[in-house]
Amino acid sequence: MEYMKEPVAPSPGNILCCQCGIPIPPNPANMCVACLRIQVDITEGIPKQVTVHFCKQCERYLQPPGTWIQCALESRELLTLCLKKIKASLSKVRLIEASFVWTEPHSRRLKIKLTVQKEVMNGAILQQVFVVEYVVQPQMCDDCHRVEAKDFWKAVVQVRQKTLHKKTFYYLEQLILKHRLHQNTLRIKEIHDGLDFYYGSKQHAQKMVDFLQCTVPSRSKSSQRLISHDIHSNAYNYKSTFSVEIVPICKDNVVCLSPKLAQSLGNMSQICVCIRVTSTIHLIDPNTLQIADLDGNTYWRHPFNSLFHPKQLEEFIVIDITRVQERKQGAGAGMRSNKHTLAEAWVQKTSEMNTDNQYFCRTHLGHLLNPGDLVLGFDLANCNLNDEFANKMNPHNVPDVVLIKKSYDRTKRQRRRNWKLKELERDREGMDTDDERQYQDFLEDLEEDETIRKNVNIYKDSKIPVESDTDDEGAPRISLAEMLEELHISQDATGGEGSDMMTQ
Repeated sequence: MEYMKEPVAPSPGNILCCQCGIPIPPNPANMCVACLRIQVDITEGIPKQVTVHFCKQCERYLQPPGTWIQCALESRELLTLCLKKIKASLSKVRLIEASFVWTEPHSRRLKIKLTVQKEVMNGAILQQVFVVEYVVQPQMCDDCHRVEAKDFWKAVVQVRQKTLHKKTFYYLEQLILKHRLHQNTLRIKEIHDGLDFYYGSKQHAQKMVDFLQCTVPSRSKSSQRLISHDIHSNAYNYKSTFSVEIVPICKDNVVCLSPKLAQSLGNMSQICVCIRVTSTIHLIDPNTLQIADLDGNTYWRHPFNSLFHPKQLEEFIVIDITRVQERKQGAGAGMRSNKHTLAEAWVQKTSEMNTDNQYFCRTHLGHLLNPGDLVLGFDLANCNLNDEFANKMNPHNVPDVVLIKKSYDRTKRQRRRNWKLKELERDREGMDTDDERQYQDFLEDLEEDETIRKNVNIYKDSKIPVESDTDDEGAPRISLAEMLEELHISQDATGGEGSDMMTQ
């Protein structure tokens, strides 16, 4: 006896799919999700593979039509840029969620998982998840084209200093590195008496000029040359040139002030020593410890020159030295230095040890010198001064010797120096032995002058072991607390920060 097979009755509250017949909750299309996806594809018309352009030189992505933006891997900015590439296609659906799918950094692929919804048959809402792949294509941006061309620049800043020593330039280089003003340069070229900074826009060049005038005493002038002119759009294309001249005075220079300027500074002696050049020229009178600061405008109104070249420094040995008690200042006298000690010394040249020639002088280095120490200074008694103001001075007011700084063993100082500085990447004609000697002078100035050191980023050199702050000879050294750790952050090919971060 045969029994007929009864049809499967739907459970209460469910209906049968009109395509496959499985029980489903009621919906306007009367279809299950699987059959509905077979019938309708809501991602139709949305591209599954898109191209994005990436500049390898500056690590930026192109945001059409012509904007280049910096984005890290899997960042919100990069996700926004990728979604804008398919914005027109996404207008037909409702975007619910978007997230990155991890890919190898070197694969040149970006994958984004999208969740979208759309109303289909008879008002039914279908949700679907799919992946869009972005192919990263290399393309050089306009700014990098200018850098590669090396001649395509809109503005140049020419920094000059008419002096034979580069101490001020070495200090200026560290200030530029600290404030990151070199990032917008297309090229930096070093010439004999200065540096040239090339820029792609006049605004960046003007920013550099403003920075220079705030950090070193200088004056500037500008000019521009017409390159092209579009008569239809009335557009002009200029190349601008900014010339910045730094005062020709460096640290440790002996200068002779004009009588009018010396009187306006508190009746200082005309013969002074430049102890520092920052945003102003810092002068000290070795006879009275009186100090004065000159800005750039004051210098150009009353200009003066250095009496000696740094190569004319001579080595003296201190025979005897006596500290001088502070005397009462005269009317109208300026401020005195609290960091120096006035002393009277008898010195003799190390090259004249077999003679009886000794020189008497006053010095501002009484806090550093003791009998038997070596000191560097200038001999004014046996030289011909070719200076407008010095030649008119009373010979009794001109000192025989002006002491500049205490002398230490340079080889030993270099060997124990456990720190280093960064340098600007620039095109240079070649560093000779004199440039290396001047750079070592600048490093020694950093060790001896804490005021200059505050404006410079000093990095720890792990190749040299850390020792005490002073050596056996008492030569000043930079303490470990003033040094920074140098960070090396590696970046992958698509501009994101990699996982390798090494601290030296």
